Amino acid sequence: MRLTYRSELEGRDTAEVFAWHERPGALERLTPPWANVEVEERHGGIRDGARVVLRVHQGPARFRWELRHRDFVEGRQFRDEQVSGPLRSWLHTHGFEPNGQGGTLLTDEIELEAPLGLPVGPVWVRGELDRLFAFRYRRLRTDLARHAEYATRPRLTVAVTGASGMVGTNLRHFLTTGGHRVLALVRHRDQLGADAAYWNPDTGEIDAARLAEADAVVHLAGASIAGGRWTDDRKRRILSSRKLGTELLSRTLAGLDRGPRVLVSASAVGYYGDRGEARLDETAPPGQGFLAEVVRAWEGATAPAEKAGLRVVRLRTGVVISPEGGALGQMLLPFQMGVGGRLGSGRQYFSWIDMDDLLGVILHALHDDGLRGPVNATAPNPVTNAAFTDALGRALNRPTVLPVPALAVKAAFGQLGEEALLWGQRVLPRRLEDAGFRFFYEGVEDSLRFQLGKAG
Repeated sequence: MRLTYRSELEGRDTAEVFAWHERPGALERLTPPWANVEVEERHGGIRDGARVVLRVHQGPARFRWELRHRDFVEGRQFRDEQVSGPLRSWLHTHGFEPNGQGGTLLTDEIELEAPLGLPVGPVWVRGELDRLFAFRYRRLRTDLARHAEYATRPRLTVAVTGASGMVGTNLRHFLTTGGHRVLALVRHRDQLGADAAYWNPDTGEIDAARLAEADAVVHLAGASIAGGRWTDDRKRRILSSRKLGTELLSRTLAGLDRGPRVLVSASAVGYYGDRGEARLDETAPPGQGFLAEVVRAWEGATAPAEKAGLRVVRLRTGVVISPEGGALGQMLLPFQMGVGGRLGSGRQYFSWIDMDDLLGVILHALHDDGLRGPVNATAPNPVTNAAFTDALGRALNRPTVLPVPALAVKAAFGQLGEEALLWGQRVLPRRLEDAGFRFFYEGVEDSLRFQLGKAG
C-alpha cells in the first residue's frame, strides 16, 4: 500500500520547519495523544543510522517497533524504515520543499505492507493514517506559530517540576522543539543526568546550584486531587504536596544570587469555590471549600520568591483537555461505551483549556515581562457540564442519555465528588486576553475533536 499526504505551511520557512523536526521532542509532539506509544530507546536524531524503538499498545496487543533513519538530505528529507515490528515492511519519506511564497510544502509518503493474518484491512489502515496526519499537520502548524511569536527572544533554560506528569511531559517536548532546554527537577537520584536536578520537598532537599543554571522555573508538581476519596490523610497529602514543594522552591529561588528571574507556578480554578453562573476574572475573591483552601495556601507559598523580586505568575488552570489523563482520560471509557451522561443537574460550569493552548499560555508567561500575579489559564468559553457532556458525545458519536444523580456522585466519591464534579466555576481568562494571548481552541467541541482525532 502506498499513501501520500501533503500540507502547506504558509509563512513558515523550510529551514525553520526542518530544524523543528531535528530537535528533541519532535517525535513525541507528532504522536497523537490518543495513541498509547512510548519511546523505549533512542539513538541519535533523524540522520542516517539513527534508531528509535517504540513500545506500542493497541487494544490488548503490545508490540515493539524498531525504526532506522536513512537517506537524510539537509533541509529536504529523511526516511524512517522498519527494522522489526508488526508490519512486513514500512518506509516513510518525510519531504520538505519551499512553496515559492515563503512557506513550506510538507509531503509524507508511506509505503507499507501488512503481514498475512493481521486482522486489519486497507480501509482501516488508511483511516488511521488519515486521522494521524490530520492531527500532525494541525499540531505542527500551531506549535510553529507559538514559537514564532517569540523568535526574537533568547532561548531559555527552563527548570520544570512535575516534568513526568501529563502536562509536564507535553511541556518538555513543546519547549525542546522550540529550541529551549529543559532541566527536570526529579525526586529519584537514579534519574539524574545532564538535564535533571535533584529535589525532595518531603525532606527539604534541593540542588540550588543546578537550579541556578535555569533562566525560569515552571512549577507543576503536586499530588493528584482525584487519586481517591478525600480521607483526612489524603487531604493532608494534597495540601502538603503543594504547599511544601512551592515553599521550598520559592525560598531557594529567593536566596539565589543568580539564576531564574521568573517563576510560573501552577494553581487552579478551585480557588473560586462553587460560584454558580457568576463570571469570574482574576479580581474575583476566593470561594469556600477544601480546594479553595488548598489553592490559597498554594499561591501564598510563592510569597518569598515574589518578595525577592522574581516575577511570579500563578496559573489558575481549568480542566485540561487531553485523553492522556486527567478528567477527560477518566471519562473516556464510559462515554465510548455509550453510558456517559451529565453529572447531577448538569448546570454547573466547567472551565476548561485545551492541552496545546495551556502549553502556549506557559510559554507566553515565560516571555511576557508584564504578566505577573494570578492568571486564569482557561479557554474564553466555559460551558456547563451538560453542554460538555453533549459535545463529548458528539465527538465520539455516542449517546449521552444516562445522567448520574448528585446523590450517586456524593455516595461514590464523597467530598471529592461534591467539590470537583458537582461544584462549578465560570472562569474567564481576562488577563491573558488583555495581554494579547491567542487561543487556538476557543470552543470545547473543537478541542475535543482535535485531541481525540475526530476532526474533519
